Order: sequence, then structure tokens, then C-alpha cells
Amino acid sequence: MHTDTERCVRAVQSKDARFDGVFFTAVRTTRIYCRPSCPAVPPKPENMDFHPSAASCQRAGFRACKRCRPDTSPGSPEWNVRADAVARAVRLIQDGVVDREGVPGLARRLGWSTRQIERQLLAELGAGPLALARAQRAQTARTLVETTGLPFGDIAFAAGFSSIRSFNDTVRQVFALTPGELRARAAGPAAPHTPGVISLRLPFRAPLEPSNLFGHLAATAVPGVEEWRDGAYRRTLALPYGHGIVALAPRPDHIACRLSLTDLRDLTHAISRCRRLLDLDADPVAVDDRLRTDPLLAPLVDKAPGRRVPGTVDPAEFAVRAVLGQQVSTAAARTHAARLVTAHGVPVDDPEGGLTHLFPTSEALAGLDPETLALPRSRRATLLTLVRALAGGDLALGPDTDRAETRARLLALPGFGPWTTELIAMRALGDPDAFLPGDLGVRRAAETLGLPGAPGALTQRSAVWAPWRAYAVQYLWATDSHPINLLPV
Repeated sequence: MHTDTERCVRAVQSKDARFDGVFFTAVRTTRIYCRPSCPAVPPKPENMDFHPSAASCQRAGFRACKRCRPDTSPGSPEWNVRADAVARAVRLIQDGVVDREGVPGLARRLGWSTRQIERQLLAELGAGPLALARAQRAQTARTLVETTGLPFGDIAFAAGFSSIRSFNDTVRQVFALTPGELRARAAGPAAPHTPGVISLRLPFRAPLEPSNLFGHLAATAVPGVEEWRDGAYRRTLALPYGHGIVALAPRPDHIACRLSLTDLRDLTHAISRCRRLLDLDADPVAVDDRLRTDPLLAPLVDKAPGRRVPGTVDPAEFAVRAVLGQQVSTAAARTHAARLVTAHGVPVDDPEGGLTHLFPTSEALAGLDPETLALPRSRRATLLTLVRALAGGDLALGPDTDRAETRARLLALPGFGPWTTELIAMRALGDPDAFLPGDLGVRRAAETLGLPGAPGALTQRSAVWAPWRAYAVQYLWATDSHPINLLPV
């Protein structure tokens, strides 16, 4: 996109928010970079440069605009749509891997050399892995500076900086303000500081239809791990340095996020997981425009545009829950999962609600006695095979996963058919084109709309919805009166 100068200029001149995070406008005369939708008077086209990332702008010596705050724009949907190694690298960087494991750790996960990864990211994003991670640290620091009363030394540590000096220098270079000036400029007084608790706003591209998104999370919530309370979806999080509890509530122009963390170094990782859970980096306009080309789907899209695909904060957890949900009701799947949580999950304290445990890890489940599972014998074998493959490293699920390879590995496991595999691809791997033609709800909705009901014929018919078939599934499911399609009250 950033190489199409004419198109970028048009987007800037029309202040088109759809392109926020897709590309960035750097103004040569002011040395400032902006979102395409910046409210300032657009610069002359001959003074504009276009970059694929905020890190690329910063690397070229531009600082963030103080009006439109381009560093806080939603992430580019391209990196969730694409399945190649560069996209997987970006998702891992967003997940904080470079901060925890360095560039060598990132390269190991992708099977690349550090030189290869540097070259590929520079070619596509105008910045290498260290620069991308630095830009993310700067944004994390800004969030903490503006929304908490934490001392700056604690913020530097939490954001992943190696020293106070590095923190101060980065903030000044990226925002042209000192940390103290950033805090003074923040709108309104900072919320009273509660140790380990952070409140922030998660941006998204409009429109966003919250009903099926939060309805699904609330209706399938596993007792002890998840709950709907006071207008927010709450759940526990197992994180690299500790654990946390998050509360997420829909607002007209953002998602209100309240994080309680045992270790603030987990902030970036927790935010990344929450964004994936709610599919906040999606481009709903592009999705809906494609689906509207089908006259049978168009009325569903027009009725409630902006549906998202519910994701997960833990791909391994979701895979386990997908197996527990095979051929049973939502209530039964919750009951089975709750039993595992009570027996094998790590207890946590939740003074603000009713959460009691972290979901058990694959390692904790790998050694369980199959006779203790109130499941059919074949389902027990499927579950144990899955958790042992995950615990032993024979199967990996995560932002760096090759989706095609993972599908093949899942299908090779006993008890895994297309429904379970595609559900995991959709929710755990974030594949926007995952499709469930054999799902009962999808088939019923398809037949009601006049679409083919047979899985083979429906798959063939769905080709016109690619690469957004996972979103088509959400619109089809929404024709049912199931509680997953209703925003809780």
C-alpha cells in the first residue's frame, strides 16, 4: 500500500481512517509522521513520504504527531491475513518475543538466520526486528506514562527497556517530549494507581458489532476462568512472567481494558493477546465489502456490519476446549472444561470477581488419568493425544504457526476431522479464511438463505467469500437465536 503514492495521497486528503495503521504519512518539512486520518490540514503531496510502519518512520528520523498519535492506531490487518514468514515474524514481535528472547530467539522460531530476518523485515516494513520492538516498547511506555501513576523507573522496566536512560532517550526521540511532559499532557488526571492494575483503551477500525463477539465469549465462558460481570468479559491470563486478570468492555469507539498483572513486564504480551481475542486489527470495511458482493449475504452484512471473529488468548487452551466441545452442547462443553480447571488449573486470587483458576497447561493435562474423564473413550484418546503432542512439542499452536502445516498435523491426530481442525484454525490460529461447511448452524443458516446445505456444494459456493470466509461464518451463525449471538446484559 505505501508504495502506491497516488492512492496514499487520496487517503490522506480525504482523512480516511480505514488506512490508519496500514501506512503512515511522514512530512518532510516538519519531520513529523501521522495517521492518514490526522485532523491537521493535509500537507502538500510533494512533502509527503509514505512508510509501512511507525518503526520505519522513527528509523528515518520522524517523530510522532501529537494530534493524531499515529503510534496508537490499530495494527495493520495485513499481518493477521497473511500466512507467510514475514507476517509470522510481525505477529511474534507484537507478542513480545524480541524483548524476551532477542532477535536470535525470533529467528529460531521461524527457522531463519538473523541476517535473513533483518533483510526481509527491512524490505517489507522499512525497519528491522529491533526497531519494530523498540517502537512497540515506546508505545507501551506511553500507555503506562499516561494512564498510571507508576514511577518512571518502574515504567522503563515494565516496557522492556534495558535502562532509564534508554527509556528517556526513546521517549524524547519518538514523541519529542520527555516522559514528564507526556504525563502532564495526558487528558485529565491519571487514575488512582493500584499496584499491578492498568486501565487503557484498545483502538479498532469501525464499525465493530459487539453482539456475537462478546456474546460468544460470555455464552461459552468456563467457570473459574471466565465470567461476564458488570458489563465486561473477564478472564484469567497465563503470561510469560506471571499471570493476570483482564476485564474487556465494548465502548462506541474503543474497547475498555483493565489489566491486573502480577508482573508489569507482561503488559505488551497481555495487550497483544486481548487484541487477538477480540480481532481488533481486522479491516471490517474490506471484509464487509467482499461479503456484500454475494446478494444472499448482503442483507446480513447490512443489518449488523463489522462482525469480528472471536479469537483466543491461548491457542493450546482453545484446542483442548474444541475437543471437549465435539458433538456436545455448549453447556456440556463448559462443564467438561470446568472439571479440568478445578482439578488441574493453578488457583488465583480475584478480589473483584469470581475467577478462581488459570486454565490448565498442556503439560498439566498430559499426565492425567483417562479414567477420571467423564468422556466417551474415543474422546478421551483424542484429548490425551492432543495434550501430549502439545506438551512434547510435536504440535505447536501460536502466532508463528504455519497454518497449512498445522492443519495437516491436526488432521493426522486421531479424532480430528475437518470441523475441529477448521474451528482451531479460525479461533486459535486466526485464519480469516477458515470455513466450517459441516457445522450444523452454518448448514441451517445456509439453507434458510437459499445457499447449498451439503458441505461440498457449500464449500464450492463459498469461494466468492474468500479470503474472509471465517467472517461469513459469523454472519451465518448470527441468524440463529443462540445466546452466543446476543450481547450480554
